[in-house]
Amino acid sequence: MTTTPLAVEAVGLVKTFGQNRAVDGVDLRVEAGTVYGVLGPNGAGKTTTISMLATLLRPDAGEARVFGHDVRREPQEVRRLIGVTGQYASVDETLSATENLVVFARLLGLSRAESKRKSTELLERFGLTEAANRPLRAFSGGMRRRLDLAASLIAQPPLIFLDEPTTGLDPRTRAQMWDTIRELVTTGSTVLLTTQYLDEADQLADRIAVIDHGRVVAEGTSDELKASIGTASLQLRLTDPLRVDAARSLVRTALGVEAVASPEGARLTAPMTDPDRVTDLLVSFRDAGISLAEMSVQKPTLDEVFLTITGSPTADAADTTDRELEGSHA
Repeated sequence: MTTTPLAVEAVGLVKTFGQNRAVDGVDLRVEAGTVYGVLGPNGAGKTTTISMLATLLRPDAGEARVFGHDVRREPQEVRRLIGVTGQYASVDETLSATENLVVFARLLGLSRAESKRKSTELLERFGLTEAANRPLRAFSGGMRRRLDLAASLIAQPPLIFLDEPTTGLDPRTRAQMWDTIRELVTTGSTVLLTTQYLDEADQLADRIAVIDHGRVVAEGTSDELKASIGTASLQLRLTDPLRVDAARSLVRTALGVEAVASPEGARLTAPMTDPDRVTDLLVSFRDAGISLAEMSVQKPTLDEVFLTITGSPTADAADTTDRELEGSHA
């Protein structure tokens, strides 16, 4: 039986700053050729974990390997295998996009001609060709992030660390970044992505680790994490609200669960522990002459997973709450 090689394997990673245990025993297993999402609120330990895996910080305890190379004993080997894009663009304001990329390429040992060729290719790939000779101070936030990602790909590393790559970007630019990240994986790279955004993890990640207070508190695919906090629910809207009591009785008999009625009485919500029994329920509704205007199945959201596991909302939910509060004071 063949096993997928691991791009990252971390066991018991610890990093302490004074009295603050920023990372408190993190374990990660990232398969090659996948997008692995590390999800958590600000201050959870995501960036510190990435910094240790990328050899930028030395772990106080635990072990980590990148494609089998120990991050402490073989940092130079690890650095040859990775590209890192942080939360803030590591570029020179006074240089043009082309000049920035050429400088990075030359630092990585490429010839002058190869550096120019690679820069042109990456600017085209990231939709920056028209701005190639423009000074960076004239770039938008989204353009800077794309340039920073382009710089991390000059050496075409097999493992790319993306630390909150879409923070502060508008929805259109975020979608463009998502397409680029998907393309990186299809062309052979592995991506380890930290994010505060649930939709980002849901859209991109093959597996997700939820980090809170320096620990991995949950790990799995998006569907596994959603299933871990409860089953899907069956949503029913009756054509005749006066039949709600009869409908609840049939749900109790067919599904073995209690249905909750909405205040107006026309809607019922019931936990769906056994999807196969829903057919029996529909047959009993038909036999009793109860007609449905609407039926749907609602899965738990990653938002609910995050709130259940960490006790705090994610950036998505917090942003929504902030906007609502601002609206109420307007």
